[in-house]
Amino acid sequence: MKERIIKFTPAFDKRSSDPKKNYGIRGVNLGFYLKGEKGTIQFIIYTNWFLPHVMKELKHDTTWKYDDGVWCPFKPLPADVGYHSPVPLYEGQTINYHDCEWTGGACYYDGSGLNAKRVFEILCKEGDEGVWKELEREYQLRFEGGEVKE
Repeated sequence: MKERIIKFTPAFDKRSSDPKKNYGIRGVNLGFYLKGEKGTIQFIIYTNWFLPHVMKELKHDTTWKYDDGVWCPFKPLPADVGYHSPVPLYEGQTINYHDCEWTGGACYYDGSGLNAKRVFEILCKEGDEGVWKELEREYQLRFEGGEVKE
């Protein structure tokens, strides 16, 4: 049985005048995770929902541009469709994390921002059930021999 997890990671403002302590700003991230015995498939959206004081500051920043040239600092950005595996899935793959929350230890990770755009469109058209269906398809492709069962 696979577990469906939706996780919101909070926004932060960790700017500092000391370059060694300047971690910048980040908005809320929204993650869909399909966790099974063989690994976890994820879909991440950068919501661009920032802390209130940062949003107030950014709404006057006209340097934010998207592909279509439109200024919109708070537009969601489909960021990643990827996997977390406790074992390498291709020759030469190296460990990305040694203490991964999705594998419980060593993690071999790979992902795609291009696939995220496609899954975001599925989310917009079909809601979360469309996302879960797509993550299940990805799970089958990555962890169950590549055969997609409809």
